[in-house]
Amino acid sequence: MEPAAGGAADGRVRFDRFVGIDWSGARGDRHPGVQVAMCEGDGPVRLVVPGGGIWSRQGVLDWLGALSGDVLVGMDAGFGFAPAPGFEGPARRLWAEIDAVCADEIDLGGHAFVAHRREAFWMGAADGPRSARAHLRLCERVYAERRLGVPTSNFVLLGASQVGKASLSAMRLLHRLGWAVWPFDPLPASGPVICEIYCQAFARMAGVRGKLRTRAVLAPALAHFGAAVPDGLGDSFADHVGDALVTAAGLRRIAHQPQWWAPAGLTPALAVSEGWTFGVG
Repeated sequence: MEPAAGGAADGRVRFDRFVGIDWSGARGDRHPGVQVAMCEGDGPVRLVVPGGGIWSRQGVLDWLGALSGDVLVGMDAGFGFAPAPGFEGPARRLWAEIDAVCADEIDLGGHAFVAHRREAFWMGAADGPRSARAHLRLCERVYAERRLGVPTSNFVLLGASQVGKASLSAMRLLHRLGWAVWPFDPLPASGPVICEIYCQAFARMAGVRGKLRTRAVLAPALAHFGAAVPDGLGDSFADHVGDALVTAAGLRRIAHQPQWWAPAGLTPALAVSEGWTFGVG
């Protein structure tokens, strides 16, 4: 992989559209927690609302599949696992396994995989000490060491901050989408790319700690990235909306900066197994 992190060696990127996705692993086939935002060129950042007003995960997959050209998508979900028994190999192999095990589950759900690998996940006190299964990837440890936030292991499936179920469904989407996925694949010279992001990392870049659920909080965060609150959004909204908007605007602002494509800790081995969160240096 040239370079190891799958980025452009000279820092140049050619994306002209940027999409931020806040994701959900909840049961069902319609998810208010799934929100999509986009900005094109120097244009305004805007929400992308499906027919019916509420996204399904399959609907997001179909929408992405219809995109073409130089689009960079950031999704708030884990794309890899920390090394643990049965999770040490290439992530793409794991994505295929998850999709096969969960083939009968609606809307890209990943719950069947939890039962399939039950010994790996922590779902409460009956599983013993949380710390014994809450393995963190290197990028998550870096995030914590820099006091940017408190990451949650993808193996933890209990609590408001858990991201494991969303990550499993996201991995099914990645397997089916057929795009280049950074940093698991080399960054192609053209065409769409999808990467893992952490919405709150962009909020922190903009000096915001806490939820982006009011215009008063979101406006300065978007302004930091050269964007404005979309017309008609209102004075308050779900934090998922703010997260998607700040991600799209943040991606546009930092995508040309080479350090994000080649973080110091990202080796070729990690790039194909654990991956990395774009926006964590």
